[in-house]
This record gives sequence, C-alpha cells and structure tokens, in this order.
Amino acid sequence: QVTLTESGGDLVQAGNSLTLSCVMYGQTMSMYTMGWWRQAPGKDRVFVAAISWDDDRGTDIARSVKDRFTVSRDNAKNTAYLQMSLLKTEDTAVYYCAARQGSSPLNRGYEYWGQGTQVTVSE
Repeated sequence: QVTLTESGGDLVQAGNSLTLSCVMYGQTMSMYTMGWWRQAPGKDRVFVAAISWDDDRGTDIARSVKDRFTVSRDNAKNTAYLQMSLLKTEDTAVYYCAARQGSSPLNRGYEYWGQGTQVTVSE
C-alpha cells in the first residue's frame, strides 16, 4: 500500500521561495512517476509538475509555472520535491503529491494521492 506524505507548506511573501517534500511509504519510489498538483480555493485541482521514474521521459511542468518551479526526486530517500521560486499570490493553493506506475503521460493517470499541504503567498 502506497502512502504519500507532503510537507513544507507555509505562509510566505510574494517573491520568496519554498520547497515542498513528498515522502512515499510502503513502496520503493524508484518505480513510480511522481507528480504535483494544486487546488486553489473554489477551483479544480490542476497539474503542476511531474518527474518520471524513467530518466528518458524526464519531467513535465505546467506552462503557468515553468520558469519558476522545478521538480526533482531522491530515490534513496523515497522523496520527491517541488522547488518553487518567485512565488506569486496566485500560487496560493493546497499542493498535493501523487504517484503512478508507468510514465505516459506525465500529467494524468495518478493512482495514489497525499493529503496535501497548504501554501499561502501574501503580497
């Protein structure tokens, strides 16, 4: 059974940086594609970024954050990361970590979800 636990959410000022972490329990993360999604108040959950288990398939990052967010993973720590920089108020949302087997496509088909971590960006 896969369990995902996010951490790192916080209240930050616009322009600052924040890194979210997602730890996988119950399975070895190296065989899973890891994704990040977010849900702003009153809006649907949307894809943010993903990193494949397969190095050849690399990463995918939503156009809206492409120049500011990066995604990475440390399989030895069973942990995925979302590095966010130059944060904007519109980045305020609950951020969810997700995992899936396989990697195509990177922006859908996730089987496992964390509980989410709140990121609030103030002006």
